[in-house]
Amino acid sequence: MTQRVLVTGGLGYLGSVACEHLLAAGYAVTALDNLMYGAGQGLYHLCADPAFDFVKGDVRDEAVMRSALKTADAVVHLAGIVGAGACDRDPALARSVNFESVKLLNKLRSSNQLVVYPNTNSGYGATSGATFCTEDTPLEPISLYGRTKCDAERLLLDSPNAVTLRLATVFGMSPRMRLDLLVNHFVYAAVKDGYLVLFEKDFKRNFVHVRDVADCFLHALANGETMSGKPYNLGLDSANLSKEDLAFAVKKHVPKFYIHFAPIGEDPDKRNYIVSSARLKAAGFEAKRSLDDGIRELLKGYRMEPRGTYKNV
Repeated sequence: MTQRVLVTGGLGYLGSVACEHLLAAGYAVTALDNLMYGAGQGLYHLCADPAFDFVKGDVRDEAVMRSALKTADAVVHLAGIVGAGACDRDPALARSVNFESVKLLNKLRSSNQLVVYPNTNSGYGATSGATFCTEDTPLEPISLYGRTKCDAERLLLDSPNAVTLRLATVFGMSPRMRLDLLVNHFVYAAVKDGYLVLFEKDFKRNFVHVRDVADCFLHALANGETMSGKPYNLGLDSANLSKEDLAFAVKKHVPKFYIHFAPIGEDPDKRNYIVSSARLKAAGFEAKRSLDDGIRELLKGYRMEPRGTYKNV
């Protein structure tokens, strides 16, 4: 019998790619989304597939979630208010969507329903960037966004049948694009503006392609029995880079890109870390899509996007 996966936030940056990958892998998919970013064009192309279904609803609505969970064998819980800026603009909304919805899901699901949940590497807080963060590194989130995500992860890992993935900064094209993500933003600035004013140039980040994230969801679903109960860092071990390194990696593809360094900003999450994904590799999954592949993909995609439609923050 085909397993059905409920994907909350199915129209989001991660969700719209994850739904496509799940269907291609033979799963039946129910996407749930409240359409907060408008109509569902990101999933229109999946509607001809009989294994795909869509529910318009809110993850904080108990009746909606109870109904959606009835037919689900597993849940990929992606619904969230994402990013420090978005959470700070409406803290009550951020807490209710990022944490209270996870409490509700955890209350309603059966112990047989696996939950795969993405946390954020910004939960590691203000590290020096000199030593690798592993899953044993203490979580010390600074922003409300980081705190809500880490609280939700802790709740799930204290319950049975849950896998959490601490995502590096994601990059790559998606039907629901985000330009606030660092690689996506730098490439956009290179081709649309021709220049970038860069602050905290030595701060380091780890990166991962959106389709590697979707593939890792598949891996976690297939290996939930052995992976559950633990968090896993998900990033490219070859892409622990400073912001300056990233800017010059983009410049290799866009030689006229002008990069100016200036002390004119501050990251609210104080993100400055390098991350090891060794635990995930030992569990059988390794991200494979390179940063250069992602930059080439973004350059191609941005030729199709003449305006700043998808800028979030």
